[in-house]
Amino acid sequence: MAEIINLRMARKAKARGEAENQAQANRALHGQNKAARATVKAERQRAERLLDGARRDEPGKDQP
Repeated sequence: MAEIINLRMARKAKARGEAENQAQANRALHGQNKAARATVKAERQRAERLLDGARRDEPGKDQP
């Protein structure tokens, strides 16, 4: 036979798990000092510039 589960308890357990994941992300984001945040931001911007610089224009999209 199948195991009987209480849907209310399963829903609450899922919500607790999602809340914990959000709390962990917030701790990682807000638990850094200013220098570490600046380093992460600079690295992200550098990666975006590198990616944009390597982008190729598709012929026919923007050009008539």
